Amino acid sequence: MEENKEEQKVEKGGRTVGAVMVVGGGIGAVQASLDLVEMGYRVYMVESGPSIGGVMGQLDKTFPTNDCSMCILSPKLVEVGSNENIHIYTLTDLESVEGGPGDFRVGLRVRPRYVDIDKCTGCGICTGSCRVKVWDPYNASLSRTPLIRVPFPQAVPGVAFIDPSKCLYIQKGKCGNCLEACEAGAVDFSQKERTETVNVGSIIIAAGYKTFDPHLRDEYGYGRYDNVVTSLEFERILAANGPTGGHIVRRSDGEPVRKLAFIQCVGSRDGTVGNSYCSSVCCMYATKQSLIAREHVKDIEATIFFIDMRAYGKGFEEYYQRAKNEMGIKYTRCLASYCKEAQPSRDIVVSYTDGEGNVLQENYDLVVLSVGMEADVSGLAEKAGIELNEHGFIEGEGFLPVVSSRPGIYSCGAVESPKDIPDTVIQASASACMASSGLIDSKGELIEHGEYPPERDTRYEEPRIGAIICRCGTNIANTVDVPAVVEHAKTLPGVVFADERLYACSQDTQQWIRDIVKENNLNRVVVASCTPRTHQPLFRETMRSAGLNQYLFEMANIREHCSWVHMDFPDEATGKAKRLVEMSIAKAALLEPLEEGVSPVTHKALVIGGGAAGMNAALRLGDAGFTTYLVEKEAELGGNMRHIYKTLEGNDVKAYMRELIDKVTGHDNIEVFLSARISRLDGFIGTYHTEIETPSGKVEVEHGVVITATGGQEYEPENGEYAYGEDKRVITQTELERMIHEDPEAVRRLKNVVMIQCVGSRSDLRPYCSKICCGVAVKNAIALKELNDKAKVYVCNRDIRTYGMKEDYYLEARDRGVGFIRFEKDEPPEVRPRGGDVVVKVKDRNMRGEELLIHADLVVLSAGVVANPDALELGRQLKVPLTSDGFFLEAHVKLRPVDFATDGVFLAGLAHYPKTIAETVTQACAAAARAESVLSRENVVTEGTVARVDERLCSGCGNCVLLCSYEAIEMDEEKGVARVNSALCKGCGACTAACPSGANQLLGFRPRQLLAQIKAACSE
Repeated sequence: MEENKEEQKVEKGGRTVGAVMVVGGGIGAVQASLDLVEMGYRVYMVESGPSIGGVMGQLDKTFPTNDCSMCILSPKLVEVGSNENIHIYTLTDLESVEGGPGDFRVGLRVRPRYVDIDKCTGCGICTGSCRVKVWDPYNASLSRTPLIRVPFPQAVPGVAFIDPSKCLYIQKGKCGNCLEACEAGAVDFSQKERTETVNVGSIIIAAGYKTFDPHLRDEYGYGRYDNVVTSLEFERILAANGPTGGHIVRRSDGEPVRKLAFIQCVGSRDGTVGNSYCSSVCCMYATKQSLIAREHVKDIEATIFFIDMRAYGKGFEEYYQRAKNEMGIKYTRCLASYCKEAQPSRDIVVSYTDGEGNVLQENYDLVVLSVGMEADVSGLAEKAGIELNEHGFIEGEGFLPVVSSRPGIYSCGAVESPKDIPDTVIQASASACMASSGLIDSKGELIEHGEYPPERDTRYEEPRIGAIICRCGTNIANTVDVPAVVEHAKTLPGVVFADERLYACSQDTQQWIRDIVKENNLNRVVVASCTPRTHQPLFRETMRSAGLNQYLFEMANIREHCSWVHMDFPDEATGKAKRLVEMSIAKAALLEPLEEGVSPVTHKALVIGGGAAGMNAALRLGDAGFTTYLVEKEAELGGNMRHIYKTLEGNDVKAYMRELIDKVTGHDNIEVFLSARISRLDGFIGTYHTEIETPSGKVEVEHGVVITATGGQEYEPENGEYAYGEDKRVITQTELERMIHEDPEAVRRLKNVVMIQCVGSRSDLRPYCSKICCGVAVKNAIALKELNDKAKVYVCNRDIRTYGMKEDYYLEARDRGVGFIRFEKDEPPEVRPRGGDVVVKVKDRNMRGEELLIHADLVVLSAGVVANPDALELGRQLKVPLTSDGFFLEAHVKLRPVDFATDGVFLAGLAHYPKTIAETVTQACAAAARAESVLSRENVVTEGTVARVDERLCSGCGNCVLLCSYEAIEMDEEKGVARVNSALCKGCGACTAACPSGANQLLGFRPRQLLAQIKAACSE
């Protein structure tokens, strides 16, 4: 829904306003808005551009899974655009903020779109008639586009807008072609700028960032040389819907690129341009882009010039190692000196110094500058009355960065600091949690409950199938002959309509589907596009809004199964696509309407783990009014915080822990179980029954959700590893921190301290990066120098991974004289105790491998984080998966980082992956928000695709009971037959496959439906 013209019904007299304003339209704003609506609040989304989507909408793929960015984002954009409780203001700027928490009055300036949103159909006729072409910001200004246009195919709202700065009609009263061409009468040049005031209870700022201007690094020739581009420009070159259709060609002459270079840290880690911080994402997106380039052109040579490879996130290190060791991406550790253009070839010559100190030059077809993130929030912050840090990002609270300096205003995403998509999504849910915290008394007051049209009874109709074949830009169409698939679909039994769409998942296509269902009296729909894992819910929702049962929908995956895996065999891929569509249509003809179940919600929560994550999650849910059971296996709360004194930023962890414990133990809505463990956990979303073993006996509790916050633990070096356990002068960073704070005099006597990084991490056994170790080493190195500035401190490392603002502390350590010695994985330091000291021998790769002998008073091992061994058993009880490293596996690494695939179970803290305390607290608040979105409902709806037992055929053998991983089937002892609890059933089909009598069938996958698919697959 676009501009809000309704009067808000807000009860005055001191009550809070049950609405939240979200400023921004990127993935952070989208996630926060969706969470808030589920929690019971109306949302006003304010976006300065013509549509929502942000930078993620411009990306081709996302790391480390290489998911299509728009494919995972688009369903969320459509969900926001179609939600009656989210009012989207586009081309709108925040002008003023008055009032305080619970009752803000926000002044908005709404710029004219010159197109009536209610009339525009997004047909594109006006675009074809426009005489003026401008550089297209969606394509990073690599191509021109008409002045009047829909911003991009999947834009929400999916309607046109006019940039007034160059419009001939607005500026000079000439032209007006679009006005004449628009048959809907949507073009409206009479629109004027207007102001509005909106009342909300809280504000979330999620306005994103801007990329560094590479003109400021003149030595790389950006703007002078056509074949030097930015990373965002290269992202659009890679994209199937980009200016080159995904073909990697040079800007100068359109020739294919065979040799490609990436230069890192352009505008990051660079004090000369005022950006001393690390932009966090550049190393990984350069790796991703190099891999995607190799997918496009198998023999392309890609080189990445870098300083430190900051692959610190979940799955990042493995992704980097795969690129380097398996995919042939070349990594050259250096800061490239300059670029120049060779003539007449117009190749780009990169000058750099290699590891041996040799100055080299190498020619490349194309050079990509990995530009960093810059703050772009100063004007907005001034109007909102919030403070910024020294780098211009929003200043956050020490342990919870989403909390700004002004009460009631929160932030998420790159406005707070540079970060990747999952960290933005986590902060988005956390900011939603905090925005909700002061508005509990007005929850639900402004929520509108829409109704679907009556569902048409199709049980006695002959199949009338509509087949929609998606081009997915050129993701599918570059390989698969889409028109040929459409023509084939038209010949199949039951098909009365078949057509293709550029993007089947776009908002305008959803309305088009509703229209063709009505016009053609369709009773079944097949969409051939990408994976149902991400898009099936979107299309099912469209079926419901079209008046059809959502289970009369079938999907064929012709992207992952055809165009992507067979890109070198277009004829065969097209043949396979035809066959997959034929199979889906054969099954669709036999689909039957299914009913979803409704289950009541128990408005209580269970939180497992009493560390920083568990206590914060319990506290947020308790504050929201929900009874929360907090279970901790130890005799006291605190978790790993008990061993930490200060954060890298200087925040007092012990004081924070004591404050948390006091709040939790004194909270009326929180019941704490210490020295306790979960002995049994049964149930499903909304209705769980758990048995807790406590020192006083067993306690049984009922609850609607579960938050897993069982933490992790420090890796314990093996006996003899770097002489650990053999010499008391070899300790871990945790032990050193205890010395610094409990025995500072002993620390002051130290003269030479050597730290060794990556102990228990980035190894063959544990290939992941533990993320926090570099920051801890820097923190303790600075503390050592503060106690004794004359002490020599050395940090032996493979990379220093002080991402984001942590880079400032790394620079401080260097300024204090801390030495950073780099070694290679296959040349680790050797530690040999010798009488009065410990000798450390290491080859310094910063000095061409020169071997150093350091006589140390103390050797400190930066031990990594390992998964809690209890996670394995708890995973079985919760029926949730773990990674190969023992951490819990979230539902989706990018967009669902606090959810499990199992509904009603959420995740936070070290149980998910190594992270700092602030990151842990943020994820805990995010998990609480996701849990609150369930607890705020009276009922939950369960899946219709479940197993069902025909009691007339059941022999009571019990095979299905034994096989069910979800304990959804039990024997009715009186009747001697099996019965399925549909609320627990996940529709996996294991029971159906094992049933010898055919009594157990999976709805939506009945034998006759599957046999029809098999017959279609085997047809000539």
